Amino acid sequence: MSEAVIKKKGHPAGFWLVSTLQIFERFNYYGMRGLLMLFLTTTAIKGGLGLDTVTAATIYSTFTMSAYFIPLLGGYIADSFLGKRNTFFIGSILIAIGTFMLFITNTKTMLYGALFFLAMGNGLWKPNITSIVGDFYDNNDPRKDGAYSIFYTFINMGAFLAPLICGAVAEKMFAETNGTEIISYGYRYGFLTASIGMLIGTVIYILLGKKYLGDVGKYDASKKQAKDLNNSQKQPLTKDEKKRVFAICALSFFVVVFWAAFEQAGSSLTIYTNDYINRNVGGFEVPTSWFQSINPFLCMVLGPIFAMWFVKLSKREKGDIPTATKMGYGLIILGIGFGLMAGAALQRGNSTDIAIKANILWLFGAYTMHTVGEMFLSPVGLSMVSKLAPKQIAAVMMGVWLFATGVGNYIAGMSAAFVESWGGLQVFGLVTAITIGSGILLCALSPMFQKIMVLDNE
Repeated sequence: MSEAVIKKKGHPAGFWLVSTLQIFERFNYYGMRGLLMLFLTTTAIKGGLGLDTVTAATIYSTFTMSAYFIPLLGGYIADSFLGKRNTFFIGSILIAIGTFMLFITNTKTMLYGALFFLAMGNGLWKPNITSIVGDFYDNNDPRKDGAYSIFYTFINMGAFLAPLICGAVAEKMFAETNGTEIISYGYRYGFLTASIGMLIGTVIYILLGKKYLGDVGKYDASKKQAKDLNNSQKQPLTKDEKKRVFAICALSFFVVVFWAAFEQAGSSLTIYTNDYINRNVGGFEVPTSWFQSINPFLCMVLGPIFAMWFVKLSKREKGDIPTATKMGYGLIILGIGFGLMAGAALQRGNSTDIAIKANILWLFGAYTMHTVGEMFLSPVGLSMVSKLAPKQIAAVMMGVWLFATGVGNYIAGMSAAFVESWGGLQVFGLVTAITIGSGILLCALSPMFQKIMVLDNE
C-alpha cells in the first residue's frame, strides 16, 4: 500500500476519488436501464425500436442477468493478468462505447452489440472498483466499514440522479410534442447523456488517478505468485464449514425470489407505470423513468438509519435479529409492496384500457416498501456471506450469491411479458403471494439456520 495515498486520519484522497468515479458509472447504468425497456417496446415512429414485449423482456432480462455473471470473469482477469485499475479502466471505456452505440442503434444487431459492450464493461468494472475501496485499509482498520457505507451512499447518488437527468432528456427535452401529446421520445439522447456521464468519470480517472491512487489497485506479480502458492495448500472443508456452505446455498434460493420481484422496477413496473399509472401531478406529467430514482433516494435516507438500528439491536442482551429472520422480513415487506400494486390494478378494474389510470400513490407506496425490504435483505445477505464463507472458497461462495442475484434479475426481466398477457392484478397478486409466502417460510426455518450459521464472534 502506497504511503503517499494513506493518511492517519479521515479517509485517503484516493478513496474519495474512487467513490466519485462510482457516481458516474452508476449514473450511466441506471440512466441507461431506466430507459432501456421503454426504448425497446416503443414504436419506431415514436423514437423506440418497436419490439414486441416478449422479445424486449427476453433481451432485457438476459442483459441484466449477464451484468451479475460477468463480474466473476472481471475479477479473474484483474487478479491474474491486468490488475484492478487497468481492468476497471478498460471496463469504463467499454461502458461508454456501449451506451453510445445505443444512441445510434436502429437494428437488433446493433442493439445486441451495444448490450454486449455494456455487459462486458460492467463485468470488468463492478468487482474491481469495489475491491479497490478495501485496498486502502488494513483489515483491522476501524475506518474500513465506514468507508464501504460512504461508498454505498455514492453509489445511490449516481443511481438517484440518473433517471431524473436521463429521463428528463429523453421524455422532456428531446421529446417532440403536439400540444400535450408526445409524438416522439428522445430515448437515444438519454443514452447519449449516460454515455457522456461515463466519459466524464473516465477523464477524471485519467487526470487524477496516478496522483491520488498511487500503487493501489495495480497488478503485483509477486502477490499473485504468493496467492497461487497459498491456494495450492488449501485444507479440505471441516464439518462446520460444510454446514455454512449449505446455509449460503439454501438462502440463495430465497435471494432469487427476492430479486426476481425487486428488479421488476426496470421491467414490469416500468411498463405498468408508463401505461396505467396517472403520472400527472399538478399539471406536470412525471416521466416514467423518474420513478426509478425513488429507491436510491430512500436508500440514502434509510441506509444509515437501519445501520444504526441494527447496531443498537446487537447490543441487546438477546442480540440482534437473526440473519435468516431479517431476510424473511425483507421478503414479506417486499410482498406488501406488490400487494399495493395489486391494489392499483384493482382500482383500475384490471382493465387493459390505457385511458383508465391508477393513483400514483400506489406506486410510491410500493417503491417505499421495496426499499425497506431491501434494507432487511441485501446488505444483511452480503455481510452474511463474507462472514460464513470458508476462506478457501470465499470467492466461489460470493459467486453463488451473485449467481442467485443474476437469476433473479432474469426472472424479473421476463415478468414484463406476463403483465401484458396476464394482466397487472394476476402478476402482482402472484408475486405478492410468492414473496410473502417465502418470507414466512424463511422466518419459520430461521432457528434451523441459526444452528448451522455459527459465526466466529458467537
